[in-house]
Amino acid sequence: MAGRNRLEGRVAIITGAASGIGEATARLFAKEGARLGLADLNEDALNKVADQITKAGGRVVSNKTDVSNEKEVKTLVDLTLGEYSKVDILVNNAGVMGDLAAIDAQDGNVWHHVYDVNVLGAVYGTKYIAGHMQERRSGAIVNISSVAGIRSGAGGNAYSASKAAVINFTQTSACDLGQYNIRVNCICPGLIETGMTKMVFDYAREKGKEEKLGSRCELRRYGRPEEVASTILFLSSDDASYMTGQALAVDGGNTASLNLPGMKF
Repeated sequence: MAGRNRLEGRVAIITGAASGIGEATARLFAKEGARLGLADLNEDALNKVADQITKAGGRVVSNKTDVSNEKEVKTLVDLTLGEYSKVDILVNNAGVMGDLAAIDAQDGNVWHHVYDVNVLGAVYGTKYIAGHMQERRSGAIVNISSVAGIRSGAGGNAYSASKAAVINFTQTSACDLGQYNIRVNCICPGLIETGMTKMVFDYAREKGKEEKLGSRCELRRYGRPEEVASTILFLSSDDASYMTGQALAVDGGNTASLNLPGMKF
């Protein structure tokens, strides 16, 4: 597992680690020397990722976790601290998409579920690691938002609103924790091929329109989980030692210009 050892000796908790951006981040962090506490609701997929990293020489403790359940998040943090005696990095990555219902067909239950996972999952993770990081006067927290939290057109109403909330929570918690040398930042991915976006990619390929995926981005393509993971690594490492409270778009330039229906100036 050769890397540059940018996280050598550090411990990282990553939620939603069984697939997509979370899995790519777990594999990259392990290559960079981090010991891992991994969580996901899909236990079989989580165990597969953990086993593969372990066989490659990494050190992993994993736990099936529903991040919308406060007690389960606390258990994850306690398990990781019990295994390694410290946590240096928290990546609040677990998330759900919700639906694309029209404004007059919004379902309150969908909104509650999306907020419970996307927003409260990050809140609970931060809550239960903050005290430990404050005592050590050191830590890096990376939340995963979305370009949908910056502007419309990248998700349904509940999803977009929840990701905007993650950006704001990143900023407020960065202000709360900065005095303890704890940095809190977030990533806003654009169109990335993951399990969450599988429906979009499957539909485009079925219709023979795969070349249109990401075509409205300035780089004219969609992104890969590994490209987001590398930015998460940056924010988690000493390379970003003077960055906190920031929301970085990793979106191929999608939010850099005015994106109008059917055209772009």
